[in-house]
Amino acid sequence: MGLFEDLNRFLENRLDEFLRNNPHLELQALEEQLREQEEDTLKLIADLQLQQKRLQDEILAVAQDIQRWHERMNKAQSKGRPDLAQAAQQREATLLHQGNQLWGKMEGVKQRIAQTKELQHQIQTRRNEVHVKAREVEAARAQAQAQSQWQTSAWNQSSNYNIGAGADPLEAQFQRWETDEELDQMKRNMGR
Repeated sequence: MGLFEDLNRFLENRLDEFLRNNPHLELQALEEQLREQEEDTLKLIADLQLQQKRLQDEILAVAQDIQRWHERMNKAQSKGRPDLAQAAQQREATLLHQGNQLWGKMEGVKQRIAQTKELQHQIQTRRNEVHVKAREVEAARAQAQAQSQWQTSAWNQSSNYNIGAGADPLEAQFQRWETDEELDQMKRNMGR
């Protein structure tokens, strides 16, 4: 068990180090993670809205049942059936309690929907920020590569000038100067 934990920790550390050394990949991974979180959040919002719709339908059905039992209670009272009127009143009270519970659940679901929408908005904002940062890092990386290629190309071109000395006026000027220096040195050596 300890070996697997050590291996897992080692691999996680290597991955973290790799991502630190390659920030563009770290940003891409973060952007992908945020995209997945946003998808999960949108699915949760859809599920919660479905729950809210079901609760609304249940509340409407309970309200219709309450209305029906209220009418039955009034009818039983008017017809002189207090036993039925009392039973209908108890049923109406039970349905009112059930309706209140459903209403409370629906309010809770509404709050969760609002919180989840806020979370989704925050994730989307963060994802956009990461996307912009990833583009900036990618542009800087591309610019650095272009600069490096330009420097390598310029170095290679200057090396080519050294090979074909006649093509580079500065190279010809230095060769003349160096030749003159060598001649002066030879003259001094002979003059001794």
